[in-house]
Amino acid sequence: MAKRAVLIGCNYPGTEDELEGCVNDVQRVRRCLVELFGFDERDIEVLIDTDGSYTQPTGANICQSVERLVRRAKPGDSLFIHYSGHGLRLPTADGEEDDTGYDECIVPCDMNLITDNDFRDFVCQVPDGCRLTIVADSCHSGGLIDSSEEQIGESYYNHKHHETGPAENGDSRRDGGLESKGVRVKKRSLRLSNLIEILKQKTGREDIVPGNVRSALFDIFGDDASPSIKKSMNKLQHGARDRDIGCVVGGLMSVAWSVMKNIFQQKSEEIPELEYEAYSTRAANRRSGGPENGILISGCQTDQKSVDGHSTESGNVTYGALSDAIQVILAKNHGKISNRRLVQSARERLAKQGLRQRPGLYCSDSYADAPFICS
Repeated sequence: MAKRAVLIGCNYPGTEDELEGCVNDVQRVRRCLVELFGFDERDIEVLIDTDGSYTQPTGANICQSVERLVRRAKPGDSLFIHYSGHGLRLPTADGEEDDTGYDECIVPCDMNLITDNDFRDFVCQVPDGCRLTIVADSCHSGGLIDSSEEQIGESYYNHKHHETGPAENGDSRRDGGLESKGVRVKKRSLRLSNLIEILKQKTGREDIVPGNVRSALFDIFGDDASPSIKKSMNKLQHGARDRDIGCVVGGLMSVAWSVMKNIFQQKSEEIPELEYEAYSTRAANRRSGGPENGILISGCQTDQKSVDGHSTESGNVTYGALSDAIQVILAKNHGKISNRRLVQSARERLAKQGLRQRPGLYCSDSYADAPFICS
């Protein structure tokens, strides 16, 4: 039974949205996996953007690493992914349903977004008898595995009752707070407006708005765009083609329809009900009740922001608040703690620190009280 991990840290050095603690998180998690959970260094892949000797955490590289991780998986294996970096929410694509009302995304160092739909599809590839644990220390990380069952959290409820405007503009009432016990902290959130400005600079286009971010990402990254972005563009292209064909044949069809109308009415009970491609594709990628073999521990709820901050208990080094809490709790328990208790303890610790972000647990009932990462 193998133990394998992919660890991703994006500090975005030299940018206006630079963070300090994400790479520190990754290096600390790597030591933890080896010392507490018996991982072999050779089975831990690290992607960070502060050292050119490492694989860079671009969107394409992250997808390839995760796909390689799940493709090699066998029953009995324990897989682990840790992501520290910016998070972002995209309005859902036309005709798409989402449990939280948005596509929660992680932000690779090249801005090639990876969505909650992608993570759901990664988890759905994991074979039965194998578990994939994901820790996402980023903003809006609640629900990052789309359609997963919420064990601890409020993401699938609160999004219906809150507006996102103030938090997008930096209001701290729901973003985890901007200060903790007098220590300045920084949000791990990339504003959608900032992403749009970056994409405009990359493409020279001035017409990019929230509604066409996906097409802009596809224009920039092409085949390297995330699977869900490519699916969205394929649907748009098919829709445009169908509309063009419809304009050409519309006149002929209107005549044909008048002739065939009675036949259709007579045969209506024999015609199977058609489903939209978006729905059928989504259903095909789901297992009953949502992805069964994935466990998500999120830094916050979908409408909240996680923070970068100094940990005085860990030598005044900057870490993500969730990542630091997990490491302190694991050390005190020698790595022996359930997923549920770990998240509950992290919530208690962050609340005592004055932070408003609320970590979440998303998984099937069978994994809620299972040991963290592996037995």
